[in-house]
Amino acid sequence: MSLYSLQKFLYELNRDDSIQRQYKEDIESLLSNYTLTDEESNALRTGDIGLLYVLGVNGQILMHFAAFLGVEWFDYLDKMRDGIKDHGAVRDGVYAMTGGGKSFTTEEEDR
Repeated sequence: MSLYSLQKFLYELNRDDSIQRQYKEDIESLLSNYTLTDEESNALRTGDIGLLYVLGVNGQILMHFAAFLGVEWFDYLDKMRDGIKDHGAVRDGVYAMTGGGKSFTTEEEDR
């Protein structure tokens, strides 16, 4: 996994109008500038917020990408939750999950 490159891609996309245009017009050329796995590249191509979250992308970076894609705030949060359901526990980064992604509190049980 190349989390650093993945987050660098998103960081630069979030801040540079020319990179945003290139994302829309020629994403393949843009992606070739970064060392990414096929899974990461596909998630960026398809705007798979849930998978990007599971791959370990920082939420501060990811929320700007979601906004760039036109994803509303509550939909963004749902996509992150759905990512865990669809792809398993967060694998890397500051949100990496241990214990198979299960909560260590009773909060979920109390709902």
